[in-house]
Amino acid sequence: MAERGKTIICSVLFLDIAEYSRKSVSGQISLKERFNAYLSVAIRDVPIDDRIILDTGDGAALSFLGDVGDALQVALSMRESLREGLHMEPPLLVRMGINLGPVRLIRDINGQPNIVGDGINVSQRVMGFADPGQILVSRTYYDAVSRLSPEYAGMFHYQGSRTDKHVREHEIYAIGYPGEFTSTLTLSGEGGRGKGEATGITGGVGRMMDAFWSATLSMKLVYIGALLGPVIAVAAMMVSLLRSPPPPPQDITQSQVEPVIPHSSIIAPVSAVIPVSSVVPASAVAPASAPSAHAGRNEPSEEKGKPAKHKKKEKKKPRAEEAPAVKHLENPFGAPSGQASLIVGCPENSTVYVDGQNKGTVGKHPLTIQVDEGKRLVLVMNSSRMIYSRSMDFGAGKTVKISRDVCH
Repeated sequence: MAERGKTIICSVLFLDIAEYSRKSVSGQISLKERFNAYLSVAIRDVPIDDRIILDTGDGAALSFLGDVGDALQVALSMRESLREGLHMEPPLLVRMGINLGPVRLIRDINGQPNIVGDGINVSQRVMGFADPGQILVSRTYYDAVSRLSPEYAGMFHYQGSRTDKHVREHEIYAIGYPGEFTSTLTLSGEGGRGKGEATGITGGVGRMMDAFWSATLSMKLVYIGALLGPVIAVAAMMVSLLRSPPPPPQDITQSQVEPVIPHSSIIAPVSAVIPVSSVVPASAVAPASAPSAHAGRNEPSEEKGKPAKHKKKEKKKPRAEEAPAVKHLENPFGAPSGQASLIVGCPENSTVYVDGQNKGTVGKHPLTIQVDEGKRLVLVMNSSRMIYSRSMDFGAGKTVKISRDVCH
């Protein structure tokens, strides 16, 4: 163990039992006994000289003086134990935060080893952003542990920047996906009985409001845009429908009325509205000798009926010729419906994340990714630092390019 009174850099795991203060005394005792039992199992492989444990009443703070990966292993072991105990009453829900930072080793009032410093303070702030059962880590810890192995690097998902009550920003990474543990709790039936269900909904709304007010200005604008986007889209659609002109009356008259009106009644309107010379080329007009094909009919009926029949044929020909023009609405790229293409030309070995999901690494050539349409958050990381971040709109069948020039 390091010398007392000396400042060192170590990883700190801060754990807090959710809803602990709202329980009765007997309920608090039950939760703390189970918490201590699970924690004892989780730290049994860490040497005693490499750890310092502080009891905080409703949780604990563990400082790991040896391997930087010990904090992560203990947190994962703790979460697995908590998952197995979901069906116990009352359920034990724990929030966890990990940070790598400076601490000073001292002795407390009882002469026992203790730690103070920014390292433990930040771990507590990071823990405060977590949901029950979720593990969050700071940027400093992520930078260190993600370099230990590719498996460690693939476990984390970037959650953005959060601001604590002291107006200090923290870049947060999650192990797993947000709400993963609480979703399991809901499916198991422990979170939806009676009053507990209403409390869970109220608590979720409260956490959402806290996250909004503690976010940076840019993130607040993203949240507002995501909320108002569907409303604006529906309003624009309604305005477009109201402003669209009604269909031409001549189409309705000819397609619906013409079959039930005698030919002699529609000769004049058709010839007055649609002249033959303006619709059909001269080469397509039937020769003057064509009426001889109807030689079996009497003369008066031929004079009245023939012009109307010619008008029908002349009217149908333009419709047959115009029908193929609709083909320009087809997707010219052949991409799946509802998806867009994202081409990333950032420096080699840059990792691309879309909505927090790892989509691959840029090689010697640009990386091409298929992305679902809609607004997406695109992040590009290189050597554990962000070189590109932007919320982008992806339209179905469109291609969006990120050139090397914008990757800083």
